[in-house]
Amino acid sequence: MDARTDSSELVSIAAENAQALADEMAWLTTVADRRLEDYFAKESSGGFDFYSVTPPKTHPAQSRYSQFVQQHRLSPENRLLLILALIPFIKPQLLDVFFTRNSAIERGFSEFGGVQGKHHAGFMPTVETALFIVAGDNLAMRFNLMRQLDKESPLISQGVLQIVAQNATEPWSSGLLTVSREYVTLFTSGGRYLPEYSVDFPARRIRTQLDWRHLVLPATTLEQLEEIRHWLQYGQQLLDEWEMRDKLSPGYTSLFHGAPGTGKTLAACLLGKFCQSEVYKVDLSLMVSKYIGETEKNLARVFEAAEHRRWILFFDEADALFGKRTKVDDSHDRYANQEISYLLQRIEEFNGVVILASNLKANIDDAFIRRFQSVIHFPMPRAAERYKIWRQAFSRKARLHPDLDLGQLAEKHEISGGTIMNIVRFVSLRSLSRQDNVILKEDIEEGLRREYLKLGRRL
Repeated sequence: MDARTDSSELVSIAAENAQALADEMAWLTTVADRRLEDYFAKESSGGFDFYSVTPPKTHPAQSRYSQFVQQHRLSPENRLLLILALIPFIKPQLLDVFFTRNSAIERGFSEFGGVQGKHHAGFMPTVETALFIVAGDNLAMRFNLMRQLDKESPLISQGVLQIVAQNATEPWSSGLLTVSREYVTLFTSGGRYLPEYSVDFPARRIRTQLDWRHLVLPATTLEQLEEIRHWLQYGQQLLDEWEMRDKLSPGYTSLFHGAPGTGKTLAACLLGKFCQSEVYKVDLSLMVSKYIGETEKNLARVFEAAEHRRWILFFDEADALFGKRTKVDDSHDRYANQEISYLLQRIEEFNGVVILASNLKANIDDAFIRRFQSVIHFPMPRAAERYKIWRQAFSRKARLHPDLDLGQLAEKHEISGGTIMNIVRFVSLRSLSRQDNVILKEDIEEGLRREYLKLGRRL
């Protein structure tokens, strides 16, 4: 959904979603009631046929939910799985009937499945709940529905439905059947769900208002970035239409290396902006935990959220995990190697773009570099490039004093684009504090002095 969708349109989308879901819930209620009536009937007439109750018609223009059903040509079974998993989020009382207790054993019916959450008071469906509603005791139908819930099925493989195992030793059909937060948002309010940085999700969405003309880099670096753009545009076509999925990894991994302020983060943001993909930045130096096993859990949360969403994952300070390996002396060294192996595995399985950033390529182990699709150097800008950065750095409302020679500045001071922008911020604020719009030479010199001091250099 376009991020520019206004509030009035969102209200309309929510209303359309509500109507479509109301129709779908009415259908599921009818199916569930018929199944229960048949199940508890003293004299069964041969069993309730799930297919005898026709799902409601959907119209693509009606709602996001209807569009999804039509686009993916969902079967009646898959539609029931989807609406059953959605009900706890939108109308949980519809499933209260499954709290019915078996008087013979003084507990719930095993065949109804379901779990009760720690805080959610309603009945939360499991795979067993869906098997019961669709198939009852019909084993052939149960097995067919199980097949539609394997990891290759569309609803599971695309991350729409999730089966959350309660215990590794219990039947997988006891796993909670739920809908990802992204699709709950899409099918209800119609908006986009974008996770925010937290302890549970250690990645931060990054964006830019700039465009490609603001990325001042040598032609060779820009050509290499073009390769990533091509993958974002045509990667799926290459894997599917050209049938290369068995021969190539599903994603693209690149190492960006260069001094701070040379454009690595900006380039990642512009790739996402160009291809309408969100970019999430993970700082590995903050993510790596001293507690054994926690790093893998932190990484897993990020990759699971990014899967199937066309996100670009940007790992800053990649040296934290991909630095030169040292001799394994103790258990912590072994666990560090396990963390590296885990991250490499997740990167290779990830069906999107992963960018690792480092200040120095020499810090990254050669064994890891060989596994990346590209290694792109972001050099310090040359004089002509620095001049271009200086020229386009200032606000259009700012006026440069006649004494200020940008060409001379660019020629004399070998600094990065990021450092130039720090100076521009400083002198622009000084100008505003004087209640004018003139950029003075002496302010530039003071800004340069401050930046050189930060870098441990002399002006």
